Formats: sequence, C-alpha cells, structure tokens
Amino acid sequence: MKNSLLKYTLTRCLLFLLVLLAMGTLYAEGPADRVYRHGIIFTADAGNTIAESVAVRDGRIVYVGGDRGVASYVGSATVTVDLKGRFLMPGLIDGHMHPLEAGMQLLKCSLNYEPLTIAEMQQHIQACLDHAGPGDANAWLEVVSWFQESMRPAGVKTSRATLDVLKTNRPILVVSSFGHTALVNSRALELTKITASTPDPIGGKVWRDDRGEPTGLLEDSAYSVFSSLLPKPTQSEYLAGAKAALKAMSGQGVTSFLDAAAPAESMAAFAELRRTGGLTARAHFAPVIEPAEAGDLAGGIRRVVGFAKQYDEGGLQRLPGITVRNAKLFLDGVIAAPALTGAMREPYRKNAGTAEKPDWVPGSSRGPAVYFPPNALSEVLVDLGRAGIDPHMHADGDGAVHAGLDGIEALRAALPGADIRPAIAHDEIVDPADFPRFKRLGATAVLSMQWEKPAGDTMGLKNYFGPELMKILEPSGLLAAAGARIAFGSDWPVDPLDEWFALKVGVTRTNKPDAGPEYRGRLGDDPGLSKKTVLRSATIDAAYELHEDEATGSIEVGKFADLIVLDSNPLKIPAEDIAKVKVLATVVGGNVVYAASDDWR
Repeated sequence: MKNSLLKYTLTRCLLFLLVLLAMGTLYAEGPADRVYRHGIIFTADAGNTIAESVAVRDGRIVYVGGDRGVASYVGSATVTVDLKGRFLMPGLIDGHMHPLEAGMQLLKCSLNYEPLTIAEMQQHIQACLDHAGPGDANAWLEVVSWFQESMRPAGVKTSRATLDVLKTNRPILVVSSFGHTALVNSRALELTKITASTPDPIGGKVWRDDRGEPTGLLEDSAYSVFSSLLPKPTQSEYLAGAKAALKAMSGQGVTSFLDAAAPAESMAAFAELRRTGGLTARAHFAPVIEPAEAGDLAGGIRRVVGFAKQYDEGGLQRLPGITVRNAKLFLDGVIAAPALTGAMREPYRKNAGTAEKPDWVPGSSRGPAVYFPPNALSEVLVDLGRAGIDPHMHADGDGAVHAGLDGIEALRAALPGADIRPAIAHDEIVDPADFPRFKRLGATAVLSMQWEKPAGDTMGLKNYFGPELMKILEPSGLLAAAGARIAFGSDWPVDPLDEWFALKVGVTRTNKPDAGPEYRGRLGDDPGLSKKTVLRSATIDAAYELHEDEATGSIEVGKFADLIVLDSNPLKIPAEDIAKVKVLATVVGGNVVYAASDDWR
C-alpha cells in the first residue's frame, strides 16, 4: 500500500512538473504570432481590467498588459496590429439563437420584421408569388419574419381570409418572427385536415371564430403538422443556410453561439462545415425535449445523449468545434398579444367593453398551463443533470419562470455541488419574489435585450397586463440588482441579427430614434444595465452559461484568442450610440475570420 501511494505521489508530481514546463514554454517571453498594441482593451476579467496590448501565440493569449511589456513578444515574423486607440474586447458569445433557421430564412420570402398594414402584408406576399411564377399549384409558399405584434393599426386582426384573397391556389404558411404563431390560408388548412373538431394539441392552440371554425392562426405545437408537409430542404440548402448564418455572425463579432432548439439537421450541417474547415464560430447545440415526451422522459434524455455521443467533440480546442451539452425545454409560449400563450401567475386582463369604449378588467385566462407538469419537469431536470446536460428552458411568463425555478430547486436538492448550469431564457415577466432565486439557485437569465424597449410587442401588452406589471416588464436591471447572472441571447431570427442594437437597448431601454411617437421614451421602471454589465453578458457571463469560461469569454493569459476590434469605445460613447458600433475584425482561436478591410487581416 505504501509503495503504491509513493508511486502515485511521484507520478502526480512528475505530471505537475511537466505541466509547468509546458506552460513555461507557452507563456515564456519570445516572439508571438500576432500582437495588438496601442489600444483600449476591455478584458472582461474579474476586475474588468483595461489593458493596452495583447500577444497571441498558437491561438492562445500569452500576454495582456501595457505597450512597453509587449515589446519582447515582437519578432521578425510577428504580425503587429496597431490599434491606434481603438477598442478590443472578447468576442461576443450569443447564448440563445437559432442559426440554421436564421440562415435558411435568408433564402425565403420574407416580411423583413416590418410593421405592416393588412394591404402591405398582402402586397409583399403577392410579390413573392408573382416572382416565383406559376410553377406547381400545390407548391407551398413559406413566408418568414412576420412581425405580427407590430401590425398596423394596433390590434388589427388577421385570419385565413387575409391570405385567401391572394391570386394563387398554393397553400401559404406565414410564420411570426417570434416563432410561436403561424397564419395559413384555407388551402393549407385543407391539406392539414385542421377543422372545427380538431382538438388543441399539448403545448399548442388552434384559434377559432364564433362558430368554432379555425381562423387560420395556430400557436406553437398546433402548427407542427406543417413540418411533414413542407418540402424538406436539401443537404446543400442546409449547408448554404449554415454558411450564411456564420457569415452574418462573424460580421457582428460573434465567436461562440448556442443553437437553443437544435434540430438534427442543424447539428449535421455545422458538423459538416467543421469537417471541411468552414466552421468560424464555436458551436453549441441544445436539442429539444418536447412537452409531448413527458410520458417518456427517459427516451427524450437518451435522444439528447445520443446526439452528444454523435457530435460532441469534448474540450474546446483552438479551432472552433462542436459541443452538445445542453437540452432545450419549452415551458410556455409568448406573452405577446394576440397570442398570450405565456404562462402567467395572475390572469391576463380582458376587454369587457367594446373597441370604441373599452373596459379592461381582470380576466380568467392565465395562458396555457406550463407545458411540463411540476413532477415531470423536476424529473427531467434531475436526470439531465445526472447525464451532465445543462437544461436550457424557454419561459416568457412569470408562471413559467416560477415553474422553471422550482425545477432547478429540485435539481440542486438532488445533485448538490454538481456543476450543472441551468438557464432560463427570455424571462419577460418575473414575479419580484423570484428575482433573488436566480442567484440562490445558480440559474442564468438569458435575455434578448432588444425586447427591452417600447415597441408593438411590449406596448401591446399595456391593456392585458395593467400598469403595475408594465413597470417590471423585461426586468433585466432588476434581476441584475438581485444578483442574477445575466447572459445575452439574440434569439435570431426572432429579430434581425443586430447584436449592438440589442446591447444598446440593454443599457438605454429605448427604441431607435426614428421609432414612431408611441414608442418614444424608456420601457417601464427597470433601471437597465450598466455598459460593463451588458458587455459582460455577451462575453464572460455567456461563456459561463456554455461552460466556456475557462477557455474563452475574457482576455486573459492562457485563454483562446477569441477577440473583436471595434471602431469605437462602447464604454465611453453615449449609450444610444452603442447601436452604431461597427466590428472591424473578428478573431477566433487567433485566426481572423472577418475583417472590414485588409488592414485588419
């Protein structure tokens, strides 16, 4: 026993010495591959240190500090980049998006997130039909990026009649940018066999008129039937969509992302790009466990683990790779009107009067029940934790957020000390009593900050919520004040990929200067986030969410050189101008994957 213990101790000492020697070789002064100097460098380290220079060797950071100290890292072959006072920071980590869907949408008929009247919506779709030509009368037309909540005038209703007047016999599917609502024409309803007798599915809703007939509006799982009817994209189309998504991301400075509802096609497409050297951002995937799987949770978890065995590449390496260490669970729909499918703790208000003389009073609907019953949610979170999978939950309403926190509490009780990092995404309305639970339970709030402004989707809730709830709508600052870790997630393509506008809204809680007069000013009473908190939410805090924080998310010696160079300093410019920030260069693992000009290559 003593000899075995001595042998074990000597072996550990030898390994430790070898690690020290290797680290000494890596970080010793000497020529770097690339040096950035004469800049303002936001490190996002524990102290938010500001430096002047960074040196990179073999894809890792070997020096962070002043201009004088970096001189010893400059050799005859070192590429030296003079930042000339420009801002350098860690690459953005987008903790919640849908990249393959977003890339594919660039190839489809799009309403471009625009606020439209019924007539304008019809004109856009008719133009797509006319452009396609006669073709097959049975060919589906899929229309994307419909900003349903900003239809004009406010409160206007759409139905299958909206689409039935178009000059076509083709089935039409219009998908809301929020991804939870679809509008179809009568031809599409015929093909799907959705009738007055069709029941609402689990986790979905079929909207009906006064006679009980479907109106053409479908929520969440109610339109999942279309997945089997729409023509399946080819592998080359999936690859084109993935490439388009990566190109858009690199131009915005995104160096890591989470596909927050990853279908098998997404994992396969990005894995193929990884195999052929075309992956330009670190890719994380969260396959979905559906509410309908509540009766076979073990099977759902086995499916996620199977994807992990197939695609997960293990620890992060210099070149961008793939992980499958998250699972997505939808707990509700959206709080936005007219859907109102977010699960609320108190009922939505309703109009007991008329359109001309409204009388908004407490209603009886709290939205749908949370999609996973409490016992099933606790069970699946605990079992995911045992499998080493981080749960990533969609929760819009305060009822869903509360249920998600209860599930995390069960997870923590069952697996104390386990390094499982659960996240609750969106959190658009949160019971103030639940604010401190995020910190206590180690739950990350993943927020799409571009929603934290007066707009059709938020102001459209004014009557349904009432003044008190409107004060705490989109409570990022209130959550942060309660100690919650905030990570940024764009939710692209729910909105256009505009990371810097979203981060600006996170600070200001204001819309664009040219927004309509009804959307001026700040949203609610929430104080918003500081500039540094916003930058950390899209760097080190999102890195923590994705288990990347030991390797990326901050500019520190030993971490991978995932960096971006900006044309202005978001910490110094007026907060409103953060939306105007432009990325000059994006670097992943020391390799330049985007450059606004040759000066930055």
